[in-house]
Parts: sequence; structure tokens; C-alpha cells
Amino acid sequence: MTVKPDWLRVKAPQWQRVGSVKEILRDLELNTVCEEASCPNIGECFNVGTATFLIMGPACTRACPYCDIDFEKKPQALDPSEPLRLAEAVRRLQLNHVVITSVNRDDLPDGGGSQFVRCIEETRKVSPKTTIEILIPDLCGNWSALETILQAKPEVLNHNTETIPRLYKRVRPQGNYDRSLSLLRRTKELAPWVYTKSGIMVGLGETDSEVRQVMEDLRQVDCDILTIGQYLQPSAKHLGVQEFVTPQQFTAWQKFGESIGFLQVVSTPLTRSSYHAEQVRELMKLYPR
Repeated sequence: MTVKPDWLRVKAPQWQRVGSVKEILRDLELNTVCEEASCPNIGECFNVGTATFLIMGPACTRACPYCDIDFEKKPQALDPSEPLRLAEAVRRLQLNHVVITSVNRDDLPDGGGSQFVRCIEETRKVSPKTTIEILIPDLCGNWSALETILQAKPEVLNHNTETIPRLYKRVRPQGNYDRSLSLLRRTKELAPWVYTKSGIMVGLGETDSEVRQVMEDLRQVDCDILTIGQYLQPSAKHLGVQEFVTPQQFTAWQKFGESIGFLQVVSTPLTRSSYHAEQVRELMKLYPR
């Protein structure tokens, strides 16, 4: 099953705008998950002048077989200038909404929580009206680090569930489904005002009922926003695609998610965690906290 269906075809980007964003990123020596994880939406996002910043990378301490981020390089010490450079990129790109994510840094006692805090703080200094979304790893269950991150008051905290529990050992061997749910639950306990978000991939062998169960589990921990997208195999060495899910099925999941109380469900084949993430600004107007 190697031929992509028509609904997964991506329009060619306008490279002049893409090149402009890349130039800023190279000038400031910043990584983006758009590039490191081979995101299919890179052209569209760069073309409208947005990017998801990847901090503390690009080397990851985990080796998830679905992910294209490098795990073979040795992680480096945290760069104290990175938050300053990221904030400058937000200013130059004039972002209304910024997404900050990271590689897993299980080698650090706080999982890199302190670097997230500094990135939030520096961004607030130069662009106080920009809403900030952070997409964090599970921090190995360090809830003290989570509390420290939340004290910096990001508007959105995203942590991806990624897949169904049955597939965790194969898809996310160093992750833990219950720990991911606990992170989202504790986030709401520590900071009820924050909008919580999670995302899952499909096409790895899950069933419709299993996807719906994950959705219900996420609602049980009061998760506000959900993204569902088609898994695409980055290379021959990664997990293979078991199924290309139809757009009709994605629509069915969106309707189900809305019916059980999610404030927003973005469910399409090309959806990724931070795809059209800026739409949360409108959501915040509809459901202020």
C-alpha cells in the first residue's frame, strides 16, 4: 500500500515566501518540526509565514519508529541563547500565534521544562499579544516540571496521545498511554484556565471503536481540543502505513468528538498537531476563560 490516494496530494508551495521564512530560521539558527519531522504541510505553513519551533533539538532521546526526528545524535547541552533567538523569530515573522515544541529530553531532570519557560518568557517580552501554544513531551511523569511550565501561563498546552493503547508498544515504545492522560488531567487541575489539546495518528492498524475510545478517554480528562490526522511513512525504515483512512471517516470522528464535548476537533487526512493552530484564537473568543 504505497500509492497515496488523491486526498493526500499537497499543492506545491509558493517558494518565494517559503524561502523567506527559511532564511529567517537559518539566520537565527532555529529548528522547526516542520522540517525535522518532514511535515507534509510545510509549504502551506511557511507560505503564510508560520512555523512550529523545535527547541532543545534536533536530537531526540527516544526512538519512536513513526517519527522522522533524529535519535542517533547525542543530545547537546541546552543553549541559553535559544529562547532569545526564538523570540526574535516570532517578532520578525509577526506571528499572532506561535507553537513551541521539543524533542524528548529524558536526559534532563525536568525534561527540558525550564527551556520551555524561558521561551515563553522571552516571547512575551518582545510580542506580548502573541498567543503561545506549547506541545510538550510527557516529562517522564515529572509533575513538578509540568507545574513550573504552567506557571509561565501559555494559553494552550498540547500533549499528543499519538495512538491507541493497543499499539503503544509498537508505535511509541518509550511512551505510556496512562501517563499521557495523567499529564493532561494534571494540567487542568493545576491550571484550569489553560486550553488543553491532544492529537492522534491513524492508519497504523487501529479500529474505529478504538479511536472513539481514545477520544472518550481524552474527554474524561477534560481535554478541549483534538487533532486527528493520517500517518504517513517518512521512509522505508519507519513503520508502514496499514490503511489510508477516507475523508468521510475523518468527518465522522470530527462529528463524534464534537458530540462528546470537545471545543474543537480538527480531523482531516493532512491534519497535524499544529496545523492551523492559530484558529485557537477564535476559539478563545467563543469560550473565554
